[in-house]
Amino acid sequence: MIKTVYVIAGPTATGKSELAISLGNKINGAVINSDSMQVYKNLKILTARPSSSEMKNIDHHLYGFVNGSERYNVERWCNDATEIIKKISANNLTPILVGGTGLYINTLINGLIDLPPIPEKIKIESEKILQEFGKDFLINQIKNIDPDSLKDINHNDIVRLRRIWEVFESTGKKFSEWKLNKNKKFITNYKFKILLFLPDREKNYQVVNSRFVNMIKVGAVEEVKKLLELDLHDSLPVMRAHGVPEIKKYLANESSLEECIGKGQQVTRNYVKRQHTWWNSSNLDISQKFDKFPSEIDVNSIKIDWFQTKL
Repeated sequence: MIKTVYVIAGPTATGKSELAISLGNKINGAVINSDSMQVYKNLKILTARPSSSEMKNIDHHLYGFVNGSERYNVERWCNDATEIIKKISANNLTPILVGGTGLYINTLINGLIDLPPIPEKIKIESEKILQEFGKDFLINQIKNIDPDSLKDINHNDIVRLRRIWEVFESTGKKFSEWKLNKNKKFITNYKFKILLFLPDREKNYQVVNSRFVNMIKVGAVEEVKKLLELDLHDSLPVMRAHGVPEIKKYLANESSLEECIGKGQQVTRNYVKRQHTWWNSSNLDISQKFDKFPSEIDVNSIKIDWFQTKL
C-alpha cells in the first residue's frame, strides 16, 4: 500500500503549525518541519518555531537541531526528512510536513540536480560579490559564463543567482549543463497530498507586521545579541534570517528600534510576496487550495484518506 505524506504549505505567518497539530490529532500523525530557518537552534523567536507546549502532545521533528555555524541546505534536509518519514511510517503514524520553504517540498518530491558540494570559500566569495557590487553585477557575470541558466529563474532570486555563479566557479562547468544530468531522488512509493494556503496578501502582510512587533517584545533582540556573540560569518544562512540583519544594525547603533522594526517588517513582507508568487506558479500537484488562513478552516473540511483516520 502506498502511504500518504501530508504537506501543509503556504507563506509565512499564516498559522500552518497550529493546523498541522490539529490534523495530526485527527489522522494519528507526526509533524516534520519544512521551514529552512526553523531548523536552527539559535533562532526560536525570530523563526516563529512552535513552542514547547505546542509540541507537547504530538511528535515534532527537525526543529531547532542545527547549529547556526553550520550551512544546512536543501539536500541535507531532504535526506533528513526522508529518514524521518520512513521511521514515522514504520511506526504507523502519518507524516505531516509543514513550512513555507517551497524549494524543500519541491526537491523532496521531484529530486535534486546531482551536483558536487560547493566549497565554503566559494560561497563566501559570492556573498562578497553581492554585498560589494550588487545583484546586477552578479547577473552580468552570469551572462558571460552561463546565460542559459538565467532564462528559467526570476532575476530577483538571489539564492539561485549565487548558486549558478558558485557552480561554475567551483566546477568549471555550467549550471545549465549540470541540469541535464538525471535528478537525484530522495523518496519513492509515497503519495504527497499538498494542502496549500494562500490567504489575502494584504491580510498576510498585516499579520507579519504585528508578529514582528511581538517578536521584539518577547526577546528577539536578546536572541540576536546571543547569536552575534558567536561571531559567525555573515554569509551563513542563519545570519540572513529575516530580522537578524535589521536587529544587528540596531544593536550597533546604526538604526533606531523603530527603524529596525519597520525594516524587519518590510523584508518579511517582501518574502511573503515572493512566496505567494512561487506557489502560484508552482507545478506541484496541489490536492486542496485554500484562499483563507489555516485558522479559518475546519480541519474536517480537509479531504483525508479514510484508512489514516484515528480509529
